[in-house]
Amino acid sequence: MRLMRANDGAPSTVDGPADSGVCSTPFPRMHVQPPTPPRWKVTVVLTVGVLAISSASIFVRFAFAAGGEKSFGLSLLLGAGRLLLASALLLPAWISLLRQPAIPRRALWLSAVSGIALALHFATWFTSLAYTTVTASTVLVTLGPVWTAVIGTWMGIERLSARSWAGILLALGGALLIGLSDSQSGADTMASNPVLGDLLAFAGGVLAAVYRLLGRGAQRGGLAIGAYAAVAYGVGGLLLLPGPALFGLPPGLPAYTQYNLAFYFWLVVLAVVPQLVGHTSTNWAVRWFSPTLISLLVLFEPVASSVLAWLFFGEVAGAAVWLGGGVVLAGVALATSRGLEG
Repeated sequence: MRLMRANDGAPSTVDGPADSGVCSTPFPRMHVQPPTPPRWKVTVVLTVGVLAISSASIFVRFAFAAGGEKSFGLSLLLGAGRLLLASALLLPAWISLLRQPAIPRRALWLSAVSGIALALHFATWFTSLAYTTVTASTVLVTLGPVWTAVIGTWMGIERLSARSWAGILLALGGALLIGLSDSQSGADTMASNPVLGDLLAFAGGVLAAVYRLLGRGAQRGGLAIGAYAAVAYGVGGLLLLPGPALFGLPPGLPAYTQYNLAFYFWLVVLAVVPQLVGHTSTNWAVRWFSPTLISLLVLFEPVASSVLAWLFFGEVAGAAVWLGGGVVLAGVALATSRGLEG
């Protein structure tokens, strides 16, 4: 597999003409960029990052179990805590940013808006896990590469061929199949409202694409990965922080302090593993390579998450959900395959 490097000023492809697949035209260069890291380093970082991200849905389920409930308010508490803890652990990056002689304001704004998109992504996706299966949720939320390609095209960052559009339509058909199958199946007791859960996961995929594209722009605008992550995670966490007390949990401080140590343990694990390791790894790579191609690698998440759900929860999704998931993954692969030949 070969990663496609995004060059400034012109689209780039791998082993194909410019109109044969997904190409990349990044944000205009505003600052001198460091040299592109060697491919082996990118491969190792992305492998670790994707594995870390894949564990998120499992840790969320453990946190729900420790908290003794599944609610929108608790989902917001998990999202806020995860982001604020990750931002706090990036204290050296905060210090470095504050000592920077000239802080690029546009990059800071992009980081802040990226954090808002990330907060909404967590609010929708975490809540979806309370209503639908891990398999359905993770497959639908990983439609992100499709939306990255679509939004990136609109912003002038990516270009899509007819083959890519065909893949997008195929992926959307698979998503519809998942939604219909979940709505007609009551076999999984964890899926209490599958239609609502699927819609929330779908929205989470769109927001993830916005988050990743804005993060690319912030880094290429002059912020180091640590500074970008600290700002984005901090803004996202602050946006979600009032949510638990406003949506279902007891008002005031008890909304944040009423749970047992096991719940807060899983909250810390969420902050360190999928957020600090997983998200920061993919955000680091997206600075140099096509956002769509980086997003495509995250498609390993539903496979790993479903295996973990089977191991820890005994959760086996219905045949139609697996079929729909396969159609989604095939569609996304078709939409972006020209950039990953090798």
